[in-house]
Amino acid sequence: MKKRLRVSRVLLYVVLTAISIMFLLPFFYALYTSFLPLQYVDRIVSFDKFTINNYITLFTKFNVGRWYWNTFIMTLITVAGNVILDTMAGYALAKFRFRGRNIIFIIVLASMMVPFQLIITPMYIMIAKINWHNTIAGLTIPFLYSPIYIFMSRQFFITIPREIEEAATIDGLSKAKTFFKIILPISGSVIASIIILNFTTTWNAYLVPSTFVTDRDKFVLVVGLRTVNDMHFARPNLVMAGVVLTTLPVLLLFLRFQKHFVQGIATTGLKV
Repeated sequence: MKKRLRVSRVLLYVVLTAISIMFLLPFFYALYTSFLPLQYVDRIVSFDKFTINNYITLFTKFNVGRWYWNTFIMTLITVAGNVILDTMAGYALAKFRFRGRNIIFIIVLASMMVPFQLIITPMYIMIAKINWHNTIAGLTIPFLYSPIYIFMSRQFFITIPREIEEAATIDGLSKAKTFFKIILPISGSVIASIIILNFTTTWNAYLVPSTFVTDRDKFVLVVGLRTVNDMHFARPNLVMAGVVLTTLPVLLLFLRFQKHFVQGIATTGLKV
């Protein structure tokens, strides 16, 4: 029996390793190609042929530093807003008893089913009317909350024992202080899930930034690098350097929070 379990575990690890390699190969190809001169693209070369000229070209001939900064600010504001607002809304829907709570929750669920492509046109019209096009406000304020993260937060907070809140009330804490001082510090898994998912979505966003921003100096990284690709599609080494610059922050963030992320995904959706 033990031998059979050991063989099954080895086979499982082999399959998981093969799947991991399959998903990582595109990134390794991009990383490898980004260090090659153009004449060596799609060839196996020794390390002495590697060069960082592709990255130097991106930062000297294009406004990549500015695009990075714009993307960082947009992502930071959006992620912070979602962490604060979505967890507060999820906590209220999970723990507070008030008239219309179930209706609000149904509206949240229903809004998750509406394709974003259906609302981007009226959203653009509103952004244009208040002169928020080509601004960080236009890229962040409409996206400071998300129904999916409200749902995730609610499902997580339902699993927290009510005795914790009752003990905080006995100690004289208000509901707001209970949330910020007691509940949030023990909610690392759901917060990490929101950070990773929202960071990835915002950092890699293309549709909204390309629609709401036309000023080249205010481009975000993905939109700016798309213009590089359009201008230099015959230089895949330069394009792959841009791919690495886009992917690396997301990869590092996931590696930092992966333990909490897996736990958060596993614990949300346990109760309805």
